[in-house]
Amino acid sequence: MQVILRSDVDNLGRLGDVVNVKPGYGRNYLIPKGMAMPATKANMNVFDRERKKLEAQVEKIRQAAQTLADKLNQAHVVIPVRVGENEKLYGSVTTTNIGDALTEMGLEVDRRKIVLDNPIRTLGDFEVEIKIHQDVQSVVKVSVVKYGTTLEDAPQNEEAAEEESVPEAQES
Repeated sequence: MQVILRSDVDNLGRLGDVVNVKPGYGRNYLIPKGMAMPATKANMNVFDRERKKLEAQVEKIRQAAQTLADKLNQAHVVIPVRVGENEKLYGSVTTTNIGDALTEMGLEVDRRKIVLDNPIRTLGDFEVEIKIHQDVQSVVKVSVVKYGTTLEDAPQNEEAAEEESVPEAQES
């Protein structure tokens, strides 16, 4: 089945593309959601008249996504977690935890758009990619710290931790 895309669809195409899809996908998902229309001569003419309005809507959405991406690039998320012996986490930090922390900061991000290959299972600083829009990605700095400490209390890396403990040992 051939359809004309009325919006950008991930892994399928962009606004105005004529693509072949399975009949069920087109009939049951794309067309009812207004994301596509059957590719007939009459619909091609209708689409050509609507094109500028649809392109303006897509551009507005892309600009809003870019604004959010700029805010996310400046954000620094701190996630306190409980740890056991040897600084081992109980559980892990997932996209849900990161999404909740971003929401608390006033940045609404769908957790399904957060790209995390594996859950975070150690303390430290991480860079997490967020795909906000098909054309817009962002990177958020996430710090996983021990519960009960703040970011300033936690050593930034292992060298800093060693430097802090050395003067104490020399004073004794």
